[in-house]
Amino acid sequence: MEFIRALFRAGKPVFAICRGPQLLIETDVVRGKTLTAWPSIWTDLKNAGATLVDRPLVQDANLFTSRKPDDLPAFNRALGRLLGLAVREERAGRK
Repeated sequence: MEFIRALFRAGKPVFAICRGPQLLIETDVVRGKTLTAWPSIWTDLKNAGATLVDRPLVQDANLFTSRKPDDLPAFNRALGRLLGLAVREERAGRK
């Protein structure tokens, strides 16, 4: 938990998808943040002080969150941009 807190204190990027944001509740870093997550943990996140929105990718300062595996293209593009990489999307039937 201290590692995650240290990332936030240092302003480093933090990416979480599906139920990953639930770990952030324990670190007390979601209070006042806008994010998204798997719907079953929205109540927990709201109780921890987060604002939830239903979008494939939400960025609030250094926190990047997505809801589910179907959101991985947006999640990966954001991570790729941050790393300065071009992230290629797989198309059905093409590699």
